[in-house]
Amino acid sequence: MDKIQKVKIGNLEFDCRVAGKKENELIIFLHGFPETSFMWLRLIKKMASLGYFCVAPDMRGYSENASPRGKKNYNIKALSEDVLNMAHAMGKQKFHLVGHDWGAVIGWYTVYKNPESIMSWTALSVPHTRAFGKAIKLNKEQQKKSRYIKWFLVPFWPELILRKNDFAKFRRLWKHSSAEELDNYLSVFRRKNTLTAALNYYRANISRIKSERIGEIQTPTLFIWGENDLAIGEFAAEGNHKYMKGDYTFMQVKGGHWLIQTNYDEVEKAVIHHISKYHTDLNE
Repeated sequence: MDKIQKVKIGNLEFDCRVAGKKENELIIFLHGFPETSFMWLRLIKKMASLGYFCVAPDMRGYSENASPRGKKNYNIKALSEDVLNMAHAMGKQKFHLVGHDWGAVIGWYTVYKNPESIMSWTALSVPHTRAFGKAIKLNKEQQKKSRYIKWFLVPFWPELILRKNDFAKFRRLWKHSSAEELDNYLSVFRRKNTLTAALNYYRANISRIKSERIGEIQTPTLFIWGENDLAIGEFAAEGNHKYMKGDYTFMQVKGGHWLIQTNYDEVEKAVIHHISKYHTDLNE
């Protein structure tokens, strides 16, 4: 059974969904926007049943007591440090990492900067940031898919529009989510500062992409992409391999962006296979 555990890191306290025995090998799961750790609930229960210790935090800005004000607090370095500090708080120096959407963006950065700490890496939907950046620069389909990003960078206005009719625009994105999942997402985004904090992921980092440019990935990597993804096109997904120098598996599925909700069985099978290949007893 999963449970919510409060994890203190400096002045911040994260709400984490936790499953499995703490002495087992650690897997950290990073959610994307606009979701919470609830998206991982089924998968962490499954991985825990296979002998892993699973931690899925409501990330910075989504945890009620880990929501500092100001976009400077949401730069990629700070978001990545949260991941490493989470592992250390669990008494682990090495761990497996799984991320979706913004969780994948943070994951790519974390894996590149800390290859000695990551035993395996699984990215859902979002490829290496250089593959994505190249697609925005060269590919018209990706340019069209990414137009929303510029809108998110505008102060205040996106918050006003997105909050209308109790997050009607988000509800359309959450159409594949269960009623329980929907209730959880709404309970988090209805808090006063959550939406701005979540948008600060874009506002703090989009202009810094070049200065925080990452390179080739040595860590064993699984990348799962849905061919009907509303945010990531084929050019970016298929260009991902150029930045992979370690063991790399690309899995294309008939699905969209919300793969955990629409393609769960395929994702579960692939994640189990990938992580099990790099399972060791180093953390025990």
